[in-house]
Amino acid sequence: MAVIKTNSKDIKLLARLMRAEAEGDGELGMLLVGNVGVNRVRSDCLDFDALRSLRDMIFQSPGGFEAVQRPYFYKQARSREIRLAQRVVDGARFDPGRYSLWFFRPPGNCPATWFNQTHSGRYKSHCFYHPSPGECPRVY
Repeated sequence: MAVIKTNSKDIKLLARLMRAEAEGDGELGMLLVGNVGVNRVRSDCLDFDALRSLRDMIFQSPGGFEAVQRPYFYKQARSREIRLAQRVVDGARFDPGRYSLWFFRPPGNCPATWFNQTHSGRYKSHCFYHPSPGECPRVY
């Protein structure tokens, strides 16, 4: 059962985002990016208090994703990516993205904080960051 309201078009958008941001990190890397996206829609806090849909989250500006500025994002979602996107929309969560609202790909080590948020872990090329439960209780 979905943890956020969505439709098949939005699932495909999320699948494209997950692929464009983390295909090189494999399925788990893409699932972690999906966790961040779903968490942003759920959170209703910080920079994400006006997001009401996956579409809002994916195309948020400023503060959105660099991938939407690249041609690869606009290629059709494949069945594998759609399946992964549906998993995170249905509530599957994975560490270190379980409660994360941010991730990025640093050239070196992950900083302890990013945008004043705590480092929750690294998976391959991406560092993940989560808010405190007091800041964003809907994420937890």
